[in-house]
Amino acid sequence: MIKLHQDGGSRGKPLSTRQARNLPRTVLCAANTAESSTALLARREMRSWRLLQLEPSAMRKPDEFSAPTVLGSNGSNLAATLYRLAYQNGHIPKEIDNPNVCARVANRLAQLIDDVRRVSIDRDEKRDLLTLSVMGADETPHAARSLSDGTLRFLALAVLEQDPEFHGVLCLEEPENGIHAARIPAMIRLLRDITTDLNEPVGPDNPSRQVIVNTHSPAVVQQVPEDSLLIAEPAETIHSDMRLSGVRFSCLPDTWRAKAPESHVCKMGDLLAYLNPVVRQEIDADDAQAQTRSLRGKVRQTRRVVDRPDVAPYLPGLEPVC
Repeated sequence: MIKLHQDGGSRGKPLSTRQARNLPRTVLCAANTAESSTALLARREMRSWRLLQLEPSAMRKPDEFSAPTVLGSNGSNLAATLYRLAYQNGHIPKEIDNPNVCARVANRLAQLIDDVRRVSIDRDEKRDLLTLSVMGADETPHAARSLSDGTLRFLALAVLEQDPEFHGVLCLEEPENGIHAARIPAMIRLLRDITTDLNEPVGPDNPSRQVIVNTHSPAVVQQVPEDSLLIAEPAETIHSDMRLSGVRFSCLPDTWRAKAPESHVCKMGDLLAYLNPVVRQEIDADDAQAQTRSLRGKVRQTRRVVDRPDVAPYLPGLEPVC
């Protein structure tokens, strides 16, 4: 059952609904100011949430002149969105109204690809199509259809950063997909720059934005601010003599989250084990002596990368296998 209480701490009887599993829509969909202004505010806030599931195939397609000029949840309308930001009047311009937009997107993309020189939109009057292209140091334009998946995802987020009309909560799964490990810090910097700068007043140059990502990559966790990290851990609770499986979100010690009442703090040993997943704790005796593999009845000597004597000293907890 879902119960909606009145505002102002009223002790009146809350509004009860049918069982949640049978509801045709959420309780907030029917919220109005007369019943609960707080619920109405929650409804408006949740409408600003956006879940990005960037699909390279959608970002590679050129856009028609009549295409929406807002980036879609799958990354569609990428060319039309950048065109709207660069050519704000929406007509055929003699020159870019806001040349800094394309320059800033190109500079951001250069953090991922070293030889990026320019990002532009080609307007095909015969086919009524807008095509995004990236020019390298050799002055050769590369259309979006020839860019890698990781480059397209990074490019879409760089365009979103420049859009003053985007505000609210942005949810993104595994931003490291398609990104080289050495470029993950650049991706994290981009995501942080998309968010609101809390040291400056909110305005057109500093929209109200929050970014929530989930990841399985230790390389990403190493780069995020410590007070922004929440670690999802399996947890069990008992309710009405029933054991229920769920999830618990833990924070790091000595952060503002740890000061909150009833907060759960992650054990540093668990965090270190996650950040160093290759740490060897228990290895079979045969594996410790020599990496072997049976292949068509033959015994083959193997040595993993982590077993190299010139690599192991730089990985905490590892000793070279002789």
